[in-house]
Amino acid sequence: MLSIKPLKISEITASIKNLLENSFGTVLLEGEISNFRPSSTGHLYFTLKDESSAISAVMFKGKSRYLPFVPKEGLLVHAVGNISVYDARGTYQIIIDSMEAAGSGDIFRLIEERKQKLAEEGLFDQERKRPLPAYPRTIAVITSPTGAAVRDIIQIISRRNPSISIIILPAQVQGAEAPEAIVRQIETANYFKMADILIIGRGGGSMEDLLPFSDEEVVRAVAHSDIPVVSAVGHETDWALSDFAADVRAPTPSAAAELVSPILEDIIAAVQYTADEMVFEMNRRIERIRLMMSQFSAESMEMRFRRIEQPVLLRFDDAKEDLLRSFMDRIRDTKQHINLLAEKLEGGNPQSILKRGYSMVRDEETGKVIRNSDQTTPGQKLVIIPERGKIHARVE
Repeated sequence: MLSIKPLKISEITASIKNLLENSFGTVLLEGEISNFRPSSTGHLYFTLKDESSAISAVMFKGKSRYLPFVPKEGLLVHAVGNISVYDARGTYQIIIDSMEAAGSGDIFRLIEERKQKLAEEGLFDQERKRPLPAYPRTIAVITSPTGAAVRDIIQIISRRNPSISIIILPAQVQGAEAPEAIVRQIETANYFKMADILIIGRGGGSMEDLLPFSDEEVVRAVAHSDIPVVSAVGHETDWALSDFAADVRAPTPSAAAELVSPILEDIIAAVQYTADEMVFEMNRRIERIRLMMSQFSAESMEMRFRRIEQPVLLRFDDAKEDLLRSFMDRIRDTKQHINLLAEKLEGGNPQSILKRGYSMVRDEETGKVIRNSDQTTPGQKLVIIPERGKIHARVE
């Protein structure tokens, strides 16, 4: 047996850790992201590799939240951090403090500045965005005619809804001439009103590859399009400024194809269901009306009319009797009043008074009524008028 005292694993690991961490300060590494595993807590775990070697890397949530881009598989990056040893596994790794896409740091800054500028102009406002037509007849696609994206879009739309027409507007989607080609095709589609929905996009690629879809003129053309635009640039983690200006952003071209093409069988089923519901409701209402109409035969109508008429007639008869009774009472009261007046008149009739034995005395010359003896003088001629005849007299 060896006389050397054995070391514990933790002891040798600690020695290696001290050696590495003290030998290397902050380092700048260039490598390609591989085995990217973001955690639910916000930490990023992945591997940085080159042509022949690899190193484990971790970027904690406190640092990763400030990344100016979205890390993804195959992206070449520059990472700044410190070499460390993970004791539990005995592996060394780099703990990254900051990271940017290799060769694209200037591009990110350019895009961010452009994004802020266009946002201030209101091109990304939610109020500008329009809903997509529920049942489009024609869909125009602006993309490379030879890329996988156009094949996926055609295949998915044709499978989901063969009744939708597809127009391919070929355009370069990469390189310096791509923005002008994309803008020209957007303007062409709008000028000729070629479609109900416009899809612009391409498959995945590096930030440089996707740069045409963040071109200022492309973004303005998307924002001012009369046709609703779906932006489908790259993979799910990719993004471009056209995503913010479009009415709808799709994570991939395939997702865009599914988004704009309702399944024909579902539409037919929905239409058939609605038609069945309408027929059922119409039949139900017709049957209800038929049942109601069955109650309105000539005999039943007459009986219904009689039932309505009889109370009215009774009320009319009662009103007539009340009116006649009121008239008779009024006539009786009037007669009684007239009789009373007649009696009063009769009581004041001079002829009636004369019938009771009274006589009226007048001056024969003047015809005045003599009411008092003081109105006479001896020798005055008088006329006494009893009930019948006249009596001539002289005052002595």
